[in-house]
Amino acid sequence: MNLEQLQYIMEVSKSGSLTMAAQKSHITLSAISQSISLLENELGVTLFTRSRGQSAVPTPEGQRIIEKATKILMKVNELKEEANQFNHTLAGELRIATIPGPTHLLVETVARFKKDYPNVKIEILEKGPKEIVENILANQMDIGLMVLDEDHVPKSNDLVFEIALEGKMVVGVNKNSALSTEKFVTPDMLKEETLVLYEDEIIRNFIEKNIAEYDKLDVLFSTNNTYAIDYAVVEGAAVTIGLDFSFHKNRGNHEQIITIDLKTPENQTIPYGWVRHKSKPSSQIAKTFIDRLRLDI
Repeated sequence: MNLEQLQYIMEVSKSGSLTMAAQKSHITLSAISQSISLLENELGVTLFTRSRGQSAVPTPEGQRIIEKATKILMKVNELKEEANQFNHTLAGELRIATIPGPTHLLVETVARFKKDYPNVKIEILEKGPKEIVENILANQMDIGLMVLDEDHVPKSNDLVFEIALEGKMVVGVNKNSALSTEKFVTPDMLKEETLVLYEDEIIRNFIEKNIAEYDKLDVLFSTNNTYAIDYAVVEGAAVTIGLDFSFHKNRGNHEQIITIDLKTPENQTIPYGWVRHKSKPSSQIAKTFIDRLRLDI
């Protein structure tokens, strides 16, 4: 038995195909098939049910072996990366998926992390909460940053969640707006205002639950561009609704925009943090990055 064999059975399990696993592993189909057969003979267990077209489905026994192999490879990669840290040569890839609004919270952490570990390639993609969870479960992303309320967090033994901070929905207004002197804003007050809204499932769900019963809101536009939203608010053309930590100073225009509490029956605190796969291989880079986030957020 060797580590390559364990990697092969993981690839076959993920792709469901010997051909695809061979291509991804950059070896021939016969080589990967022979390697897995040798491992099956050594263990005395049939790992996959194979069919025409080289498709392969893990047997019940094979699934348990693959789960063990995943944990073994994770520990091996952690060992390697831990050693690299001692040599200041942490290297590899870090893939981060985040809900769009608070992306600015990552900027300083990513910049410092990249400076300390220049051999780590960092990729940040903005996605919705559902897609983030799906990507983490499929091992397509290493870390997901998202709202961790009951509407967006699935129950799964394969995921680990950690809350970084708690926020609440607020109204963002121009500092010269008549609303800027108010201690709080109610939905009744919003029906007199023109709004620009972030095109986001979290914002949309909040409005449907808390504000939909009031008169139809006057929405100028909805967009995923925070700069367009900020510009409309700074120019006094509209007000906006968002999570308070989405208006942190890193976002820009913070001196021109004032946030006011939004008073609704269900405006409770909303947790924000990260999600990762419990047993994903090559997790040491992600863990190191999360340690930085704990200090920065």
